[in-house]
Amino acid sequence: MSASPLAALRRELARRNLDGFIVPRADEHLAEYVPASAERLAWLTGFTGSAGFAAVLASAAAVFTDGRYVLQLAEQTDASLWQRLHVTEQPPHAWLAEHAPKEGRIGYDPLLISEEGLARFTGAGLDMVPLATNPIDAIWADRPSPPAEAAVPHELRYAGVTSEEKRADVAHLLQEAKQDAAVLTDPASIAWLLNIRGNDVPFTPFALSFAVIHAGGATELYIDPAKVPPGTRAWLGNSVTIADRPALEGALRGLAGKTVRVDAGGSPVWFAQQLRAAGATVVSGSDPCQLPKACKNRTERNGARQAHLRDAVAVCRFLHWLATEAPTGGQTELSAAETLLSFRREVEGFRGESFPAISGAGEHGAIIHYRVTPETNRPIRPDEVYLIDSGAQYPDGTTDITRTLWTGPGRPPAELRDRVTRVLQGHIAIATAVFPQGVAGPHLDALARRALWQAGLDYDHGTGHGVGSYLSVHEGPVSISRLARPVAIAAGMILSNEPGFYLPDQYGIRLENLLLVRDADIPAAIRPFLRFETLTLAPFDRSLLEPALMTAEERRWLDGYHARVLSSIGPALDPAARSWLADACEPL
Repeated sequence: MSASPLAALRRELARRNLDGFIVPRADEHLAEYVPASAERLAWLTGFTGSAGFAAVLASAAAVFTDGRYVLQLAEQTDASLWQRLHVTEQPPHAWLAEHAPKEGRIGYDPLLISEEGLARFTGAGLDMVPLATNPIDAIWADRPSPPAEAAVPHELRYAGVTSEEKRADVAHLLQEAKQDAAVLTDPASIAWLLNIRGNDVPFTPFALSFAVIHAGGATELYIDPAKVPPGTRAWLGNSVTIADRPALEGALRGLAGKTVRVDAGGSPVWFAQQLRAAGATVVSGSDPCQLPKACKNRTERNGARQAHLRDAVAVCRFLHWLATEAPTGGQTELSAAETLLSFRREVEGFRGESFPAISGAGEHGAIIHYRVTPETNRPIRPDEVYLIDSGAQYPDGTTDITRTLWTGPGRPPAELRDRVTRVLQGHIAIATAVFPQGVAGPHLDALARRALWQAGLDYDHGTGHGVGSYLSVHEGPVSISRLARPVAIAAGMILSNEPGFYLPDQYGIRLENLLLVRDADIPAAIRPFLRFETLTLAPFDRSLLEPALMTAEERRWLDGYHARVLSSIGPALDPAARSWLADACEPL
């Protein structure tokens, strides 16, 4: 990356009498995937990971990310221009407090940072200056146009519950809390609430918009009217009014004297600032759609099961193909990812990938969120580890699966088998967990790490995340992670189960299935308990396992899982693939 974007930004900051500027990897919705027009961090630094942050001063600049992307950050950014830092080891606010001039004016875009996020900087004693326009937009000459895709209905056969019912439930929550309205900035919440989907961002069926829902149930949708065709207008009904995005500021002023809920951690601080300036009482509270959206209804649960069954056929076809091709050394990371995508394109209802496939051979597998490009693409060689993490979007469900594979034809080394087995033991510990209602993700995270910890090993990411219903592959509010907020796990949630281990410059291991939270039927239970139902159906590579390390219970779980895979998916495969699957699912 040339120095010109950074130099141009510094000139613009000097013109505005600013000593610094912060650049979150975010759009106005603070979502994980952003449209090309909002990729300001990538334009400025060259870093394309989904979690990043930059801080720019006149004579110093730093870019930050988490453990998933530290290797990618080093590869994509210029060390002569940027300090590359781990976001938890040296947070941006601490770096700025150390390096910014005393009483320096640090600019920020209030549409790109939450109130909680901003508080970290003001709490560090920094003079944070809200800007009406983003300085990067003033210098980004070839910035893409904002997306203009149409919003479309999400049919009731997939949604399960009407928008009217959802809005009534959310309105009831507001009434109970004595709040007059709530601001919705998460496009996933709006998509869920109004039963609409779109195509504004990669991999996630969002129609980018904002909304305000009132305690009476009336809802205003702020979106370019050109993106709402007549069929969608009719679908939304008369209780949902549509206004263009510029009308939002006036609508917030119209809430003067009202009590309005705003998610301080998930919404841009601009909304709270506008409401307070108008004389509204801002109450910090979680997005009222977040929890009911995460707890899938009966239709969504059944849809998830069906989507995973169909997706598993494509995944098993791919695994059979790879088992034939990998030992010859004739494939690459890109060709493998493209082959998997081609199998998924043949699946009924396929709408696209749920994220860019992580296709990492050998040392690339150690880059937790590696994304293969023509420049980084390398052969998949015989007798090495290959990691493939991928997912798909279907109207009845979203999938996400990771398998770690040995390319053969030789036997994997003993140390590698030990590591993979320990990761699988953690996976099984989560899959078989039974726990009382009220338990949260951080309480379960250690179960997945126990076998690794016993060998002095660990991994630098969470164990699981929520997954939407034809929405985001990463969904709150629950996460199985020691760093997560302790939100209680509830029936109907779909969570990933993906412990791993990574040896830099050598290989990566991750084993991921999706789990549906269900009530546990324990006759003697003194309180309600929960358990998991595994949705994902594809074999684990038994050649990478050391059965002697596993308990009899763990072996029984694996054999039972593989028997289920074979009986569920085998009949849908051609004879050659079915024969391969039968071998792959043999008991240990």
